[in-house]
Amino acid sequence: MLKTYLFLVGAIFCEVAGTMLLPVSQNFTKFLPTLALAVFYLTAFYLLTFVVNKLPIAIVYATWSGLGIFTIAILGYIFFKQSLAWQAIVGLFLIVIGVILVNSFTGKIS
Repeated sequence: MLKTYLFLVGAIFCEVAGTMLLPVSQNFTKFLPTLALAVFYLTAFYLLTFVVNKLPIAIVYATWSGLGIFTIAILGYIFFKQSLAWQAIVGLFLIVIGVILVNSFTGKIS
């Protein structure tokens, strides 16, 4: 099960890296950032194929998207100087709490 969650973390990392490269690619006009983001996205989906064989797809997608949103919002604030209202920050932490709850009770159901 640890290996499954490591694949999920890897998929989240790759999806976040690909998304962070979107503005750097400048609408896909910069070759290297565009190539890198394509590789990151393909790798993320490849890793997800292993995860969905072990965990319910609803749990996988909720975790992948929720933690991805949280991480991208934080990195956007740090690297692109995008502002976050306090309500958005509270919402992001609620997403993380939701992901924790969803994953905490997954083992008890399956």
